[in-house]
Amino acid sequence: MQVKIDKVKTLLDALPFIKAFNKEIVVIKYGGSAQTDPKLIESFAQDVLLLYLVGIKPVIVHGGGKKITDMLEKLNIHSEFIDGQRVTTPDVMRIVEMILSGEINSSIVSLLNGYSAKAIGISGKDAHFIMAEPKEHAKWGLTGTITKIKAEVVHNLINEKFIPVIAPIAAGESIGHPGYNINADFAASQVAKAIGANKVIFLTDTAGVLDKEKNLLSSLSEAQIEALKADGTISGGMLPKVDACLEAIEGGVQKAHIIDGRIEHSILLELFTSEGIGTQITLH
Repeated sequence: MQVKIDKVKTLLDALPFIKAFNKEIVVIKYGGSAQTDPKLIESFAQDVLLLYLVGIKPVIVHGGGKKITDMLEKLNIHSEFIDGQRVTTPDVMRIVEMILSGEINSSIVSLLNGYSAKAIGISGKDAHFIMAEPKEHAKWGLTGTITKIKAEVVHNLINEKFIPVIAPIAAGESIGHPGYNINADFAASQVAKAIGANKVIFLTDTAGVLDKEKNLLSSLSEAQIEALKADGTISGGMLPKVDACLEAIEGGVQKAHIIDGRIEHSILLELFTSEGIGTQITLH
């Protein structure tokens, strides 16, 4: 009987958070181990379905860098990186779109629909809802920087009770343009800004933002992040993630979260418990 009572207490503990986020949009950047480990894939789908059923409006933006790299290697297509970002040649772009839209996006949609969610997959090329231009005057080839997002496209899907699953590929201005490869972290932050999301959550393969002693920093302001960047505490692969978080909150998103996607049900633990499990980032 005590076990049953404890289960009810867990639900009651989550109730204030469920009420607070009801009818709010939460953008989830889905990538890393959470996207490849079978147990984590299942818990991700269950988390998203629960958010949907309690009245929260999830929007998924996914990456797929590892699968793209694997396919490029199999096809013997050379892939170069500058400052940690892939240079996207026309040949690479074809594989990027094939993997992101053709494989990963459709598998996420199928997964969520298998759990009785109402998911639909789109890329930024659909209705040209994400427009872009070459990053730094085409230094990265067809790697792009977002110039415009048509928020109404996502809102229309949400209003029809869909869970949008977005592949980070943008349209170019010219007719017949092959499109742009967009960094998934920045795509998530830009989408969150444009559609008025309450939160944006980044699933990563780290516990969150760590201090120099590798302790988790559970909450950070913009000023604290700039200080940690200046002294080298935040560096390497964490830099684009915190920059994406800052971009989102500067654009009106209330909070950004960097959480450990290697933990089962990490989304629910972050949203529906007072302690959370990762790093939440706010303006002040």
